[in-house]
Amino acid sequence: MRTITSASGQEEAVTVRRSESADAQGIDSLISPSALAVFGRVNVIHLLEKANLAVTLANDKEEILAHASFFDHPVGDLVEQNRWEPFLQKHFSSKKCTPLNTLFLHLFVAQPNFGTASVKEIMRAVFNAVAELEYICLVSPNVGGLEPALDEMFEPLQRLTDPGPQCLALICHRHEHYPRLHIRPARVEDHDDIMRIFTEQTKILSKRQPYFLAELIETQNEENPTAVCESDGVAVGFISVTSEVDLKRLQDSFELSEFDGLYKHIKHDESASQSESTEEENQTTQTSDSQQEETQSTEAGRFSEKPNAFCIQFFIIDKNYETRSVDFIPYVFRLFPDLDFCIITVPMLSPEFVLLQSFLRVPHRDTRSLHCELYVLSRTGLRSVEVRPAVATDRPSVSDLVKDLRLNESLLQDLDCFYETRRDPDGVPVQAFVAQVHSQVVGILIMKDEQDIEYIRAHYNIENFIYFSHHHYEEHAQILHFVLKPSFQHFTKHLFKEVLRLAQKSCLYHRIYPSYHSQENSCIHHLDFVLNCAVPVRPRRQIIYPLEELGINAPSTQITEDQEPFALSLISRKLTMEPKVTINARIVVVGASDTGLSFLEVLCFCPHLRFNNLTLISTHGFPSDYNHEDIGFLSTSHAYSRRDLAQLPLRACVSAVTGKMVGINRKSKYVLVSGGKKVPYDHLILCTGLQYQIPSPTGVDLSQPVTNSQLQAQSAHHTYSGPVPSNLFTLNDLCDCMAARRWLCANFVELEDNAVVYGNSIDVFTTVETLLSLGIQGYRIHLVLPPPKLGVSCFSDPVMEKAVATAMEKAEVQVHNNCLLARMNNGEHPDPLTSVSFTTDAEPLHLHCGVFINLSNKGVDYNVFKSINNSFLVFDSRLVINATFQTRDSAIYAAGPLTKFSRCYHADEWSHANFSSKEVGQDLAATMLPLFDPTQEPADEPPPEMDRLIPLYKQAKIQGGKLPGGYNYLHVTKPSTTSLTGAPAEHLQDRSVVTGRVETGNYFCLHLDCYELVETLTCFSLKPLPVSNYLCLYGKHQQLLGQLLTRYQQGLIHDLYSFFRQSWCLAVYHDRFSDFEQELQQITSTTDDESRQQVMEDAADSNVLLQGRFKDAESRASLRSSAVKYLSYNRNLLPMFAYPGQL
Repeated sequence: MRTITSASGQEEAVTVRRSESADAQGIDSLISPSALAVFGRVNVIHLLEKANLAVTLANDKEEILAHASFFDHPVGDLVEQNRWEPFLQKHFSSKKCTPLNTLFLHLFVAQPNFGTASVKEIMRAVFNAVAELEYICLVSPNVGGLEPALDEMFEPLQRLTDPGPQCLALICHRHEHYPRLHIRPARVEDHDDIMRIFTEQTKILSKRQPYFLAELIETQNEENPTAVCESDGVAVGFISVTSEVDLKRLQDSFELSEFDGLYKHIKHDESASQSESTEEENQTTQTSDSQQEETQSTEAGRFSEKPNAFCIQFFIIDKNYETRSVDFIPYVFRLFPDLDFCIITVPMLSPEFVLLQSFLRVPHRDTRSLHCELYVLSRTGLRSVEVRPAVATDRPSVSDLVKDLRLNESLLQDLDCFYETRRDPDGVPVQAFVAQVHSQVVGILIMKDEQDIEYIRAHYNIENFIYFSHHHYEEHAQILHFVLKPSFQHFTKHLFKEVLRLAQKSCLYHRIYPSYHSQENSCIHHLDFVLNCAVPVRPRRQIIYPLEELGINAPSTQITEDQEPFALSLISRKLTMEPKVTINARIVVVGASDTGLSFLEVLCFCPHLRFNNLTLISTHGFPSDYNHEDIGFLSTSHAYSRRDLAQLPLRACVSAVTGKMVGINRKSKYVLVSGGKKVPYDHLILCTGLQYQIPSPTGVDLSQPVTNSQLQAQSAHHTYSGPVPSNLFTLNDLCDCMAARRWLCANFVELEDNAVVYGNSIDVFTTVETLLSLGIQGYRIHLVLPPPKLGVSCFSDPVMEKAVATAMEKAEVQVHNNCLLARMNNGEHPDPLTSVSFTTDAEPLHLHCGVFINLSNKGVDYNVFKSINNSFLVFDSRLVINATFQTRDSAIYAAGPLTKFSRCYHADEWSHANFSSKEVGQDLAATMLPLFDPTQEPADEPPPEMDRLIPLYKQAKIQGGKLPGGYNYLHVTKPSTTSLTGAPAEHLQDRSVVTGRVETGNYFCLHLDCYELVETLTCFSLKPLPVSNYLCLYGKHQQLLGQLLTRYQQGLIHDLYSFFRQSWCLAVYHDRFSDFEQELQQITSTTDDESRQQVMEDAADSNVLLQGRFKDAESRASLRSSAVKYLSYNRNLLPMFAYPGQL
């Protein structure tokens, strides 16, 4: 915080921060007549929404003392926002004002006593925050009297025309508030000033070399110069650079092809090559290997490679001046006029400092030996970039710019459409803009008007970032193509800002379609440039509408139409000046489980953070592009469907490594993956979950009578180590299921062999249904069920188990109970598998086998176990963690069913397996985010008594799938100490709401807890289920569900499926209904508190009852008002409800 002084001498501690919508009321109250005379009438919310930069000056009590809003164009309609530059240059002396270095003040308000001090503090903060900003102009058509504070701050622009336009034209210069720093060579006497900064910012002090900085300054030369930046004669920053760079080692670790390997190629004449050879030989003996010139011969002649980069080897600057770090860059380039690239390497865990925002981060090679980040800045990147509309003469330059890019033809076709008709083939307006430096085209952006903005609004949470009502439909645009040379990537935000101004748009959207989308047509280079500027937008949960029943009351077809899913990013005007925090820490997630995916989802959707090194190690890479419903075999948790995954930016933000983890080296911090690849990490997240394991036959001699009871003493599990038969399928994910499906269709369906399904989970029943749906006759399917665990059932209700058994019997599926695998192929070579034998409670079971589908023995994968065990992490049937997901290694976290809590918690009955894996992954991300997010305070150490408590979660456990007989099954229940497939809990009869029968395929059961909240939901239906709708019922009070319990007890509800298809329910299914619930709870809790206080104060008053009625009427009015606002605000998705003014 800083201190300002009012005109009367009052001091106030203040903070300058970015304005929020909550500031609008306070800002509005500060608008004075003099402000109106200069800036005109303003809508503060609209101003905050459209401003490129809006700042608020607040005291420590969060009282607003002043506010200023800045745009990239003048106030009002004096001139079109895309024409202000020629306007100012024609009428005023403003040739140095460019869109890159100029902003315009659109509003300034302040408390009267703090006007002068406030405007000075705001201007200082704005010039500090925007490094490239040189001028702030006040150009307004309202020629009113300036407030004294502004009159003191601004000076008039010199007019060039007389009479000129009737307007106010003033300017404020950087050098008067936050000047550029003076850079000069370092001197030994600067040592103490620099060391003061060094000791403030680091705890690393060398006792053996206390004067290493002095030695660095004393020994500087042309190859190793040093410099300082000074303010008021005091050194406030220091930099040391060198031209001695080991380029070979950098090339081995980083992708430097776009920078010619940081070499300069010099072509030699044949006549001169011989005379130069001796000179080159002498030079190579006098320089280091890194500076060595290499001469090569090609068909085009001889050329030499000369190092073309210098390196920043030490840099430090006072925190108060860090935004002026860029002042060093032109100076150090002047020190090396023959070198074109400046590089800097930083440790992985080092936060990205301001200087690096001008540099380009270079991608790693897989074979890297340097575990650091490399940043590069080209000399050409010092030049200013101009953005303008594309013209026909730009086409050859653009063609040359994109010639080596994928989808370049699509870009050129859209550019031609812009030149010819300004529209795409569908008639949608198209605009194209180029970025140029010294008349050379270095970038291009092509966009079209966004035609699906209602669809986007309904399917994505864009209203987390914009007030939709303050943006006209024509102000939304979609990025079609974007290409920018890497040397100018630090101008990306300026390019987007300029495009929005020139096109008169307010929002740009970028869609990332999944790889299987056939209409992919965006040429983006580089995608990282876009993602560094844009914010990822979360998809919204959708209501499944009964469209036929709603008729004309259904939402518009623009909302309900089925489009290919895509991940969405947004760039708005106010986001073009919003900084992001770059995180280079290497975060490696092992396992594409629900837990791992939800963890990555949270990190990818942090709008102000950009994670550069997220890696997912998975057996099959990214999750499959198929739906459970399309493939079958396994049940589903309904956590991530194919559509859900396509709407997440995982493929753009996360690198996938295909393979299994086979080792962890904790000392060197890398994961060894099958195939020999090493994946280094700073934070390792183990989320592999549990998998079905290949069964290991007991190997008993079946020539002698043997029963299961005789094998109980040999029940210890052994890992199967023999060859895996080609027709044995162990199904654990969609890729396994897809492989099995292809094999069955190609090699089995048309034959007469048996299919043996082995296991005792719900997955065996969904697998049987899939086999039947493939056309395999029931008599060929043998379902072999091992002995069940005590008290564990596959279904929540025995009547459903009976119905499934009846359906399988009707389909002639052979079911064998209480069987243990004894032998494969009678103990001979198992590939291919032709027969299997089992021990039972009676005679052994022998089956011919054409395919064996294994869904048994679920546990920790053997490779995972070996990796954990060999790295000396604590393993006690599961990987042991504490309450904050940590293993015994502080760099290794774990979550999901793979884990168990340490025994010191005395909570063996609870583990992550008892909860929703998706919620566990989200909590893991929330636990780790304070390690990376500077806006979050580090978590306080819990008190000793709280440190012994494990976290408990509230979201439901979900299981669903398609069962034999064509039954669609869904079971939703609260977390409990028994697993999802555990013994059914006992419910009071009067707390159960049941309609339909299992046999008729219309069974629907709800159980309410003691508070009348839905705690269990079970559907067993022959018709498809609107699953996302029904999941919204969990945790809701029965009164919110249309007085469900009362109506059921009165005999008014005969079919819950029909009941929950009524239009009133759609408001409950809305994704913002939970926010509405919280608002209602706040209203009722506030009213209850006030009522209790009133009763205590007026206990003897005879008017208490009347006042209570008044309070009750007031609260009811508040509730009604909130309900009306909820329905009105969301009427695009809930048009079936009437709202005031509609009738």
